[in-house]
Amino acid sequence: MRAAMASAKVGDNVLEHDPTMRELEERVAELLGKPAALWTPSGTMANVIALSLHLQRGDRYLATDGAHVLTDEQGSGAWLAGGMPHALPWDAGPGRPSVATLTRAVEGAGDVPYYGLRTRLLCLENTHTNAGGAVVPPHEHAQLVAVAQEAGLAVHLDGARVWNASVALGVPPAALTVGTDTVTACLSKGLGAPVGSVVAGSEEFVKRARRMRQMLGGGVRQGGVLAAAALCALDNIDALAMDHANARRLATGLAELGWEVDEPQTNIVLARVSDVPNTMKVLTELGILALSGGGRIRFVTHRDVSESDIDTVLERLADASHRRVLHPPHTAQAG
Repeated sequence: MRAAMASAKVGDNVLEHDPTMRELEERVAELLGKPAALWTPSGTMANVIALSLHLQRGDRYLATDGAHVLTDEQGSGAWLAGGMPHALPWDAGPGRPSVATLTRAVEGAGDVPYYGLRTRLLCLENTHTNAGGAVVPPHEHAQLVAVAQEAGLAVHLDGARVWNASVALGVPPAALTVGTDTVTACLSKGLGAPVGSVVAGSEEFVKRARRMRQMLGGGVRQGGVLAAAALCALDNIDALAMDHANARRLATGLAELGWEVDEPQTNIVLARVSDVPNTMKVLTELGILALSGGGRIRFVTHRDVSESDIDTVLERLADASHRRVLHPPHTAQAG
């Protein structure tokens, strides 16, 4: 990847003269089943560009509870895009609203009273990060998109980890974007590029998105250096299956040690613990880096974590349990 960056053919990408960036955007657009795509420095910028171009100030947008566009982007959907967020509960499974719930949420979307909200956009997320990397299968995706379209809503897919969903479900990435107006995808995270995401849609959308990216300070000059790394990253999609296998290996080992864990669908393992601060302190002391939130510890596997690394983590946790540093059971007590 670094060799590709060093030898990349470059031009001024702000003026759309960078051949390597053009190659990346065309390749990603094809993978995602969209006419065009635009590179951005981050997924947060990619999402806020999409929301800003779909919404007018005060418009309501729907998203699954805990979606990244609701909880993890510094409120940019409201602050910059001017939207009014509305969370949909997970009543069809982790990270997934039911068709009935969405149908109720969009009822009357086309007939807005003078004092009411105008609902304009449905945001889906696949995989759903805060649901533990849960996937939305193609048939459920199609049903939700159909309800939104019938109500006159645009549909945006936050597909930061759509590559993981594709591998887990055994379908091409484009099978998970059908019917959407726009989609974002991350080139770092599991794929391993040092920086970058994309936002894809129609050619007209991408033309407008390019202007919005410049307004947000996302234009780069010799972007081919970064695009070259991203092109290498796209060759890593199939390797995500190993990350998923390592996540299952970790979850199984944690369960055997008495942890309460959700069975991972992709590369995120969520564990519920009764004392998050102490558990995080012990994990840090053991040289195990993880994140916490909502009474859970989040472990994420990726290409820099090997099977032997998983075994090392489990060995250190077993030793800590034996020494009573982590007092079993590690889960919250019933009642």
